[in-house]
Amino acid sequence: MTPQNHGAVFRYAYRRSADQDTGEPVRHPVVIVGAGPVGLTAAIDLALRGVPVVLLDDSDRIGEGSRGICYAKRSLEIWDRLGLGERLLSMGVTWRLGKVFLRDRLAYDFDLLPEDGHKMPAFINLQQYRLEKALVDRAQEIGTIDLRWKNKVLGLAARGDGVRLAVETPEGFYALDAAWVIAADGARSTVRELLGLGFGGVSFEDKFLIADIRMAADLPTERRFWFDPPFHSGQSALMHRQPDNVWRIDLQLGPEADIAEEQKPERVMARLKRMLGERDFSLEWVSIYRFSCRRLARFVHGRVIFAGDAAHQVSPFGARGGNSGVQDAENIAWKLAAVLRGEAGPRLIESYDIERTQAADENIAHSTRSTDFIAPRTPAARTLRNAVLSLAPEAEFARHMVNSGRLSTATVYDSPLSTPDADAFGGAARLGAPAPDAPITRPDCGDGYLLESLSGGFELLHVADGEPPDVPAGVTLRVIGKDLVDASGAFAARFDASPGATYLLRPDHHLCARWRRADRAGIEAAMRRALGH
Repeated sequence: MTPQNHGAVFRYAYRRSADQDTGEPVRHPVVIVGAGPVGLTAAIDLALRGVPVVLLDDSDRIGEGSRGICYAKRSLEIWDRLGLGERLLSMGVTWRLGKVFLRDRLAYDFDLLPEDGHKMPAFINLQQYRLEKALVDRAQEIGTIDLRWKNKVLGLAARGDGVRLAVETPEGFYALDAAWVIAADGARSTVRELLGLGFGGVSFEDKFLIADIRMAADLPTERRFWFDPPFHSGQSALMHRQPDNVWRIDLQLGPEADIAEEQKPERVMARLKRMLGERDFSLEWVSIYRFSCRRLARFVHGRVIFAGDAAHQVSPFGARGGNSGVQDAENIAWKLAAVLRGEAGPRLIESYDIERTQAADENIAHSTRSTDFIAPRTPAARTLRNAVLSLAPEAEFARHMVNSGRLSTATVYDSPLSTPDADAFGGAARLGAPAPDAPITRPDCGDGYLLESLSGGFELLHVADGEPPDVPAGVTLRVIGKDLVDASGAFAARFDASPGATYLLRPDHHLCARWRRADRAGIEAAMRRALGH
């Protein structure tokens, strides 16, 4: 399945599948609808856990505009576990600094990762088509992902212990059965429409212009956001560097903007020249968008599970949409694998809905507050916003109020899978959160990082102090001080670790239990709880 690259578009040939020749629907453990970043991430994760996957996409291409570009540290840690982290780092533009301006005056700046000792950076910028190409390449390397291009889902029906899908191809129709379906087919989800499901939330009327330009410019690699800049009076602007001398520019246009007029090249170029001055640049791609902050009431409907934009939508400020979708994929992958292996209790799939709707609500709340600050709905709100920005250079309290998009971070789950603390703990490691990374040394292979040293299963991290606890089946024990050496002290600080302390990590590396002194019975109980029993 070798793609043909036409500029920024990678095309993949339709192939007839064996399922089209059987006469009766073939049953598969998992069928994923949608080969975007979320669907591909879920497919790779499941395949690496030993679950064969059929992945359906109604197109035969990826590309056509950079679309999403900002990928957060947590997404990079997930992709690193899937064998893609260093590949993506080598392709993307790494950044951690941001600046916010009121007109032409710096209001404040920030550093998203001020401490050392993490393998992955705060963010990389990478065109979405490049990310998708890397994910497709990785899926093909694994070999147990049946990726079917030009396979469009037209029908869906529950069948007791699964779902039957009606699929259209260039050669006609066929049906296939799935024990589980992951709907990752985007904001205009066909699966959501077939089930008659609607969103609850708010849509915003303000329109924004996205332009990708090619420009050789010696500008710092940082996020730059302007409120009411001289080159775009009364509105906002955002600028990011991408690979290959491509820059992303977002310009707020207001709710009354004429979409057809604003997309005309001469009008776009005039706006960009006011911003960029005499620099030479060429226009690569342009689009105009409006956005919503909304979600499905539930993400799990029988044997159909929604993820990414098919489940929830937010504004692009803060890069929360795509990054949250990748975390959806990771969350459901290990849980479905446990269900299919017969290890899980009845609450495990329900916990996907609980945890990821919590994440969606957090993202929607952040996104709505960002939008209200960037595009105030009343003159009074705009006056207050500008007063905050004016005070920000001198007043700490005002800097905390400035909101140009709270950037994506992982959710700390208030989860039924977590065992409440019996002992007091501090540090950066929080119950329900992904384990923080830390530099470590492995006696067998030298210096490295904590997260890259972990498996995709349950992990027990025990700080050496005499004999380690007796470990139940299904858990990998790693002793800090023996298997992993904390020479820098970063692990101890970030986990508030003391001799004899023990930490149980889920297969997605979220911390689900911890003890100052653990025993087998407590570990077994925490494991059962984490598996939904």
